[in-house]
Order: sequence, then structure tokens, then C-alpha cells
Amino acid sequence: MKQVIRAIGASMLALGILGTAGAARADDKVTLGVAIPTADHGFTGGIVWWANKAKTDLEKEHPDLKVIVKTAAGAPEQANQLQDLVTVNKINALVIFPQESASLTQPVAQVKKKGVYVTVVDRGLTDTSAQDAYVAGDNTAFGKIPAEYLAKALDGKGNIVALRGIPTTLDNERWTAFTGVMKNYPDIKILDAKYANWNRDDAFKVMQDYLTRFKHIDAVWAADDDMAVGVLKAIDQARRNDIKIVFGGAGSKGMVKNVMDGAPMIKADVSYSPKFIYDAIKLTAEARLKGDKLPATTIIPSVLITKENAQQFYFPDSPF
Repeated sequence: MKQVIRAIGASMLALGILGTAGAARADDKVTLGVAIPTADHGFTGGIVWWANKAKTDLEKEHPDLKVIVKTAAGAPEQANQLQDLVTVNKINALVIFPQESASLTQPVAQVKKKGVYVTVVDRGLTDTSAQDAYVAGDNTAFGKIPAEYLAKALDGKGNIVALRGIPTTLDNERWTAFTGVMKNYPDIKILDAKYANWNRDDAFKVMQDYLTRFKHIDAVWAADDDMAVGVLKAIDQARRNDIKIVFGGAGSKGMVKNVMDGAPMIKADVSYSPKFIYDAIKLTAEARLKGDKLPATTIIPSVLITKENAQQFYFPDSPF
């Protein structure tokens, strides 16, 4: 976004001292572009729902705000949408949930160079100089909490398989945190870890492979509630009874309900709500309408969900 110049006195404004070229005053209208993935699984379905809710709520509340939501099925499409948002829609602020970290870093950097204020959400860029602000859940806790839970539940020994998401900075953070805890438990063996793209069908196939190759598995870190659904389906079809725990992630209403109901393999979860896209859009829009900036980083905590506190995280009317 154009660099904001605060009111510095009527006399200076009268002289036209407005800072660098392309500066915008706080009373200018804000056209905010939102670039997010399509609803290809439950979590991104929640992202799309919350983004559109933010558009409805915020445009109603702020007459000088226009929010344009774009969804993309892949990184190339999202990069093209960024160009359109700048050249066609003339945005001066952007909130982006990148499809991928590395491939979207340069396109986002080009948007920022045009004077657009950039807030990156969840999947961080590989070069943080391409953004003005970053809003995300606590990815370190997202990996650390399941690892600590599984290590305790397994009494420090056993075989684990893991399913990772999409190659992104946040997935790396989660995996580093998970394995960092497991280094303290030499009798727990991570048999394998493969990407399953936060997708039920992909997770089903990965888990089928694990079940074929490994004759004894004590627990699965699915690292996402949608992937956990695919994992459970594969275990059920294989009629395996050695696996005691499947730990997903993100606190979907289905998995939280399983925790509440005492489902045999779903004993806990970790919170990571897609509502943070709503929060990021709201924070960015209202800051820019005032001519303010966000903190460089805003982290929304992740916490362990168990039967004792699951009711606090159960929202049956939500899309995720």
C-alpha cells in the first residue's frame, strides 16, 4: 500500500509535503484484495467462508472500504490474480494466504513494490521483506503439542508414522517442532513422514502405503483433521487394531465432536482455526483506514483440545 503519511500540520499539507511518491493519507478509501486458496478441503473451506464473512461485515461497517476476494486452485493462478488485483482492481492493500511459500514470494514482492500494503497469512513467504505484516496460528505449538501428547500417551516408546501438509514455511515449522520434541524420546521411532497435502484422499493413499509397509504402528500424527479422516478410513478398511491414537490438528467441528464423544482413536486435537483470515482482514482494513500499520508479526495461540475442554472449541454451525 502507498506509504501512509500521518497528519503533520495543515501548513505542511498545504505546501504539499506528502513524503515519497505514491503516499496515501489516512482518509483515503481502502481497496483491499484478499487472495486465498479455493475450498479444496475442510480447512480452506473455512478460510473461504471466513474471508467472505469479513467482506460482508467490514464493508457494511466501513463505507470507505472495498474488499475483493479471489480464490485460486494453484500457485500460478494465484500469481495471475495478484496482477489483476493491482492493475484492474487498483488495490492499495492485500491480505494473502499463499498457495505455496516459495513460488508466491516473488509475485507478492512485486505487489509490495507497487506501493500495496501486504499482510501475509499462515503460509509464510521465503523472504519476509516481501510483506509488511504476518498473521498466523502458532505453528510451533501445532507441532509441539501433539508430540508431547503422543510421547506421554505412548509412555515414551513405540512406532509413529506422520503425514505432513504442503511444502511451506508453516509445515516446516510444525515438523521441526514435532521432531524437536521426539528427539527427547529415543525409544519412539518415526517410521516415515510423507506429504499428503492436507487432503483426505491423499492422506488415505499415504496411510494405505504405511499400512502395507509397516506391520506395527502405535500412533499416527496426521497433522490436520482432514488428513486424519483419510487416515481413519484407511485403518478401518485394513482392519488394523494395532494403532491406538490418530492425532489430527486444527480443531474441526467433526474432530472436536469425536474428542467430546470419546472416539476410540481420537483422544485429543490442537486448535488452529481458519477464522484467523477474518482477523487478518479486519486488522489490516481497519489499520489502513486509520493510516496505521500492523505489528510485524501477530501469532494466534494453539492449545491442546481434550475431552475436558472440547466444548469450548465446538462450533456446530461453522463450516469447519
